[in-house]
Amino acid sequence: MIEIKGVNKSFGTQHVLNDINVVFETGKVNFIIGRSGSGKSVMTKCVVGLLEVDTGEVLFNDRNFTKMNTRERKSIRQEIGMLFQGSALFDSLTVEENVKFPLTMFSNMTAKEMTARVNFCLERVELTGSNSKFPSEISGGMQKRVGIARAIAMNPKYLFCDEPNSGLDPQTSIVIDKLIKEITYEYNMTTVVVSHDMNSVIEAGDRINFVNEGHIWWKGDKAEILRSSNNELNEFVYASEFMRVVKENIR
Repeated sequence: MIEIKGVNKSFGTQHVLNDINVVFETGKVNFIIGRSGSGKSVMTKCVVGLLEVDTGEVLFNDRNFTKMNTRERKSIRQEIGMLFQGSALFDSLTVEENVKFPLTMFSNMTAKEMTARVNFCLERVELTGSNSKFPSEISGGMQKRVGIARAIAMNPKYLFCDEPNSGLDPQTSIVIDKLIKEITYEYNMTTVVVSHDMNSVIEAGDRINFVNEGHIWWKGDKAEILRSSNNELNEFVYASEFMRVVKENIR
């Protein structure tokens, strides 16, 4: 579980986060949604320590991350897996080498153990046999799956996904959503997904947090979001034609 308590963050006179209070639950896919510039990315960066909060606390399973020194924070970061928006694979490394990268950096595994772990993770994302390929030789969807394999290589307690379906076609997006949901349940991780994609929210979201103008404007699940009377939330949710059709069907 990750708990954010009373977090505020400003850049000069611009107040980006205002008294943020939210819990990301273990074993669930926790979404952060909101318009561009609403503060959701800043909130995520504050959670993982890429930005320092002005006031407030971030707790990982009751461990106060905001009060830790650099060495203490390193132990928490080793429990975090990251799936980046553009996959962020190293072009000069093979698939195997990309997945192995965090193991070489942070684990004490032998070469044989690392290879076994890499093969296990690639098998889990259905990329068995792709070890020797380079990122340029595989599709965008396969690159995202390599990114997921790398993110789970260290068997993390926490998984952060930044726009995981960015640039993917709808069918591939469903595959990625399903995979994120499956590994969250399988490994009982606390998964946090930052997304604009309402299709993904409906497909994979367990808990949803809507950020608006630096505030947590609404919290709920995917059934409640479709029936909410919150005007700002509804403007965001039903902006797409797909979601307007969904709205008509639930009346």
